[in-house]
Amino acid sequence: MNLNLSQIRDITTGAVRIEEIDNGIHFYRFTQQQEELYKDRSDDFYKKTFATSGVQMRFQTNSQTLFLRTEITSGSSRTYFAFNVFVNGVKIDALDNFSDIDIPKNYTTLKLPHGEFSKKFNLGVGDKEVCIYFPWSVGAVVKELTLDDDSFIKSRKPSKKMLCFGDSITQGYDALHPCNKYISKLADMLNAEEYNKAIGGEIFFPELAATREDFEPDYITVAYGTNDWNRCTEKEFIHNCKEFLYNLNINYPNSKIFVITPIWCKEMNEIRQFGEFKNIEKIIKNQVEEFENISVVQGFEFVPQNENLFADLRLHPNDNGFEYYFENLAKQLKI
Repeated sequence: MNLNLSQIRDITTGAVRIEEIDNGIHFYRFTQQQEELYKDRSDDFYKKTFATSGVQMRFQTNSQTLFLRTEITSGSSRTYFAFNVFVNGVKIDALDNFSDIDIPKNYTTLKLPHGEFSKKFNLGVGDKEVCIYFPWSVGAVVKELTLDDDSFIKSRKPSKKMLCFGDSITQGYDALHPCNKYISKLADMLNAEEYNKAIGGEIFFPELAATREDFEPDYITVAYGTNDWNRCTEKEFIHNCKEFLYNLNINYPNSKIFVITPIWCKEMNEIRQFGEFKNIEKIIKNQVEEFENISVVQGFEFVPQNENLFADLRLHPNDNGFEYYFENLAKQLKI
């Protein structure tokens, strides 16, 4: 049974639209209005809007097998990717382009192939719940998704929705497996769909927050600051942060909004035109005080200052680093 567009739409989470184009099903995490914002702003950022970060398929079935054929295109500065397949909450397998190579300590500069990939997954006997985590690092078009001919399929979407803004770390840099991104772990904990609007290299971008989704999120996370420190003056940062939060508050007055301050980075003791790295957290706290439904989560100590927990040894957590990030974030959230 090859799933059609209607069936795939029914079981997909984290995509604001899904379209069938040229014999492939495309998944979009940004609205067309948001894509146009990035198209006008930066070719690099625009490319990253087509990464499938946060997209999942969740369904119940009695099929014993699943076959996935996909076409992979660029969606970030990273070339590695993975789909993770879970059955009843346990990861059983992955489709990726790196499992047959030795992964170096710093794997962020690997140059791995894109194109068409496929794999058959053994799901086991009986009724089960299946979750497929899509890659955060690339664009992934589904060319074929097949279950056993005599099987059933039923959507099992989460009960809540979480809107996620941020930079590279929230997009997923540098988890080898998308299920290990901190934001995906948080969404799973909250039983929420992850609508991921993060872009690697991004700063507080008020125009993005001014656009409105066609749903009311239960939770919103915001995680910027490190790129702002590298690229903005303090005055620019204060303005962008304040306007971003103002726009969010106007659009989603009933959502619980959490602003996560930056984690440690190796260059933090260097001086930028912005000033000291530690001032990012102070400024964010000052801006958040104006809003009753927005809380600050102090992120600096989420990941220990150990380069072995960072894929690039300086800034972006690896899978182990993300485990620390998520566990410490979960402790701080007041939900």
